Amino acid sequence: MIKYVLLTLLISLYAMPANGQAISGSSRETMPADVAQEYRWWNLLKYTIEVTPDYRKKFISGNNNISFEVLNAGKVMRISLQEPMTITAVTWKKKQLSFEKKGNDTYLITFPQELIVGDKQTISVAFSGHPQEAIRPPFGSGWIWTKDGKGRPWMSIACEGAGASIWLPCKEVLYDEPDNGASVSITVPDTLVAIANGRLQQKTIGRKGTVTYTWTVTSPINNYNIIPSIGKYVGWHRQYNGLKGPLDCDYWVLDYNRKKAEAHFLQADTMLHAFEYWLGPYPFYQDSYKLVEAPMPGMEHQSAVAYGNGFRNGYEGTDRISGTGWGLKWDFILIHESGHEWFGNSITSGGFGESWIHEGFTKYLETLYTDFVFGNAAGNEYAIGTWKRIKNDEAIIGTNTSDKYYKGSAMLHTIRQIVGDSTFRGWLLLLNKELYHQTVSTDQVLTLLNQYSGRNFSKVFAQYLTTTQIPTLEYSFHENELSYRWTNCMQGFDMPLKILFENRIPMLITPTTEWQRIPLLERDIRSLSADKNYCVRVKQL
Repeated sequence: MIKYVLLTLLISLYAMPANGQAISGSSRETMPADVAQEYRWWNLLKYTIEVTPDYRKKFISGNNNISFEVLNAGKVMRISLQEPMTITAVTWKKKQLSFEKKGNDTYLITFPQELIVGDKQTISVAFSGHPQEAIRPPFGSGWIWTKDGKGRPWMSIACEGAGASIWLPCKEVLYDEPDNGASVSITVPDTLVAIANGRLQQKTIGRKGTVTYTWTVTSPINNYNIIPSIGKYVGWHRQYNGLKGPLDCDYWVLDYNRKKAEAHFLQADTMLHAFEYWLGPYPFYQDSYKLVEAPMPGMEHQSAVAYGNGFRNGYEGTDRISGTGWGLKWDFILIHESGHEWFGNSITSGGFGESWIHEGFTKYLETLYTDFVFGNAAGNEYAIGTWKRIKNDEAIIGTNTSDKYYKGSAMLHTIRQIVGDSTFRGWLLLLNKELYHQTVSTDQVLTLLNQYSGRNFSKVFAQYLTTTQIPTLEYSFHENELSYRWTNCMQGFDMPLKILFENRIPMLITPTTEWQRIPLLERDIRSLSADKNYCVRVKQL
């Protein structure tokens, strides 16, 4: 109830979400209230990263130039880097800065004096070490040291769970993305190719058989999305004629997989067509769209989506996500991870406790894709098939329950039934226009829904996101009268519901937690059911 009260009190604060304050000079980001002081006084502008991996020693070394703007006077800066990686030096204006390690992942860097508000500064952070190694990536975070099918080195990183600081010194928060993106220079043996986010800016031949690839992404980007992928890659280029004109699409796979990948990745055109219909333009035209074969199932790395599904439909060749068969009609990793370009990468939750914004919406994009390509009935069947995975073990907001995927998606499907396809699509288009390239809160998402639909969905959001209860419609018949109410829900819950009498006569009702009675036109009706597209239960008394 505390979470519900906070949610309902703050739904009108569109420009100032409930859990923080807007960052001065950066209207795209909102700072949560509980952020450490060593983070609060500065706004991240850009990362310029140089990294050299040693495959044989499983060792990396490099440098991260961190550019920032001073928001408030401050002199102690917090940077994260997890053991066993270490920061070896910090340089500012060609001078060494003192730094102190706190715990196993925090470094406090001290400037000689408080910096001036409005100044833009850059520090250079040198780092090295044997990074945490991934076990069963991406579910286990770490650097991936493996071999391809021909025994050649293949390297990448999985770090959404543990955070980018398992390998990179960074500002380890969700709310503050580098406003001007990131540049990543990767030095590897000249027998390999290194790929990262955005566009290839330069390929520099080095000494002793090395080559450095420099990639640049110009859009704001989550720390955990900044990923090198290194292997015996070959690539090809295509253009997709999208809503903003030609979109550069690049595909990188291991050399022996090119032929089957070229045919299979044609699904990307259908995906872009479907998602641009429902959501609006692909959010990173300036940085291109890329699929990169990866030594793990997949991950939503911005403008360089990691793909490891074996060039087959379903998830690893199965439809265990929905069990309906529709999931075998398309490649789960290609569709799901690409969907995160809209929700997760462009629209990013300001805190980890609200990551349903990433996962609930993107899970529902699977349904919208199925609907777009195979029809409404197919989409509905797929959506309902995924609900068997709802656990109701924890509230979604403030936890890391898997219900953020499945129950979050179920809530969205339910809302779609209430408002209709036209309004639902209009809301998604509005979200991706108004919250484009922003870090946001649940309150902002809800406010735009209420404004666009003309309805108040505060109790619906609170019910599905902050409780473990699935609303239950209790009903009874008495002569020619029907009595009904919502139970197993919070007080005042009043979500509309489409019901079917004897599975044939539809009616739209708006139950509350108080008993309501309506007369029946037919005297012999003795059963009803809820429309299966609403995530609710029904109980006859």
